[in-house]
Parts: sequence; structure tokens; C-alpha cells
Amino acid sequence: MSIAISIIIGLLCLTFLVFFHEGGHFIAAKLCGVKVESFSIGMGPVLLHKKIRDTDYRISLLPVGGYCGMKGEQDFQKAVEMGLSEIQADKDSFYGVHPLKRAAIAFAGPLANFIFAAIAFAIVSMIGYSYYSASAAVRMADEVYEGTHSSAHEAGMQTGDIIKAINGESVADFSDIVSIVSIHPDETITVDVERAGEMLQFKIKTELNKETGGGLIGVANYPESIEKRESKRYSFFQAMGKGVVETIKLCRATAVGIATLFKGVKVTNAVSGPARITTMLGDTVKESFRSSIKAGIVNTLEFTALISVSLFMMNLLPVPILDGGLILASFVELIVRRKLPPLLLYRIQIIGVVFIALLFAVAIYGDIHYFTQNFRR
Repeated sequence: MSIAISIIIGLLCLTFLVFFHEGGHFIAAKLCGVKVESFSIGMGPVLLHKKIRDTDYRISLLPVGGYCGMKGEQDFQKAVEMGLSEIQADKDSFYGVHPLKRAAIAFAGPLANFIFAAIAFAIVSMIGYSYYSASAAVRMADEVYEGTHSSAHEAGMQTGDIIKAINGESVADFSDIVSIVSIHPDETITVDVERAGEMLQFKIKTELNKETGGGLIGVANYPESIEKRESKRYSFFQAMGKGVVETIKLCRATAVGIATLFKGVKVTNAVSGPARITTMLGDTVKESFRSSIKAGIVNTLEFTALISVSLFMMNLLPVPILDGGLILASFVELIVRRKLPPLLLYRIQIIGVVFIALLFAVAIYGDIHYFTQNFRR
């Protein structure tokens, strides 16, 4: 029953994020003069619907996302079946508008996810939150754990050093160290430390954790320094800026994560499928609200913001059938100043379908491996 509740909560949260994404497409399509024939919350059989002007608004049975059905989205497939040299489309259809408008419609979905993440982080910044973390004083991992390598120690750092900044970004506690270093795997970073009242600076080459894809420098905390800490609270306008900054940081971290997949990272750990994401999201929401309403709101917003940024980044990949592929095709059409051949679009889409199918298969395999391991425990 507990797992079922987690899955239901997770599905509802994911549906909201997809709804937000499709809402971006919806607004952009309307602004660009493309007729939106249907807009649904959920997928599958339609439970309720009401047509307002040209759009049929729906609530569908399965809480697994939603869709924005625009006029003429399948025009290129019809052109392929009829053997046409170019797509024949009405002026108020998706393939009938100017390529820049088509690109704007495609970009609006991921943009909506970016905006949601920024708003979520802004709300968290205004609310503030409590967390437990050790101080920024560190020990060299190779002195604490036998057989462990420490690039920080090799660079000249010593146990007792207090890290003040990494790549110019100030550090308040050990959690800051972990979060900053993790997004710089296999890179040379600049670490400012305080040692006996003296400020020192070190250049450290981070290591790549092939289990998680994150960066490591080989430092450990002082367990006795772990205590409850309070995050800084921001005013409304400061929080809005903070939300955008945090979202951009997370975008960078996601991009780094995608890049590390090609550096020997254990893909089954690094890539989460729908089952794992849904369950983890549901567990986070459920357990956080058990702790307190504030903790529930903060953790839910942070987790959904993370997923929303993932949707933003993944959908912008220049892969056919994704928004990024549509944007790329629109700009190619703009450059060559003529519509792309329908058969070419079709063949490109097939490549995209194969790519997504392979990625999905890896994610599902990872989910099965994850749940099997946890079941054995």
C-alpha cells in the first residue's frame, strides 16, 4: 500500500510537470496563430471534455502527463504517404507558419519547465529551510579511509584546512563542498582554504565517480561538526534572481551529467527510468510531509524543480521527435529558405525514435536493477 501511494503521488507530480510543459506549447501556439485542436491533462480515454472556441479541453483517464494537439502536426506524414515533394499545410497549422514561429512553439515547452524550476527555487529561497551538515573544515580522505585516493592531498591540502571558496563560489559548510565539486568531474578547480589563519589557494584535478557521474577531490568531513543549520532567506525580488541562478546551475549540472555518460559512468546508476523517478518523487513528497508541512513543501519543490530542469535539458537535445529536433529542423528550413522534404523528415524521425527507444531501454534496465537490488536488501 505504501509503495502504491508513493507511485500515485509521483505520477500526479509528473503529470503536473508535463502539463506545465504542454501549457508552454499551448500558449506559444495560440500566440503564433496555430490552431490548438485539443489540450488534455492525462493520457488515454477522455473522461471529461469541453470545447471552448477551437480547442477541446480534456481530462483523460491515465495520470501520466498530457498533450497539446495542434492542427497539422502530422501533415508531414500525410505528405510522405502521398509522395509529395513538400508539406502542404494551412496557414493556421503547425507546418503552415513561419519556421521561427514553429521554433518558438517547440521551445516554449522546455522554457515552461525552466520557468517552473526558477519559481520553485524562488519559493524555497523565500521560505527558507533547515538542514544538517558538517562544517567546511575537512580531513584528507586517504588519511581516514584506507586505500582511498585524495587529489586534494596531492595538491597540497592538509587535514584541518577550512574550505572558503571553490572556483570563486563561497562555501558555508560541507554540503556546499559536495554540491559544487560534484558538478565539476574530471576538471581542474580552484580551492581557497584557510589554514592557521592564513589564506591559501590550490589547483585540484577532480576525479570522476563512475558510480554517480559526480566529481570528487578526496576530502571527508568532521562528523562531530554536524549540526542543524538554517538557510538564508531572501526577499521576493532577491528570491526571483536566486531562483534563476539556481536553475541555471542545475542546467549546467545536468549538462555535465549527460556528458559524463560518455566517460565510462555506470549508466544503470546514472540514468533513471520512469518507475524509479516516480517512486523516488512519491517517497520524497510523502516522507517530507510526514516530517512537517514546511519540509514537505521545500523538498517537493526542490525535487520537482530538478525533474523540470531535466525535462528542459532533455527536450532541447537536437534529437528528432524531441523539441530540440523540431527547433533544429526549423532553423535549417530558415537557412535553406525552403521546406524540407517530407521523406527526409520521416527518415530523421525514425532515427530519433530508435535513439529514444534505446535510451528508454537503458533506463528501464536501470530501474529493474535498482529495484531488484533494493528488494534483496
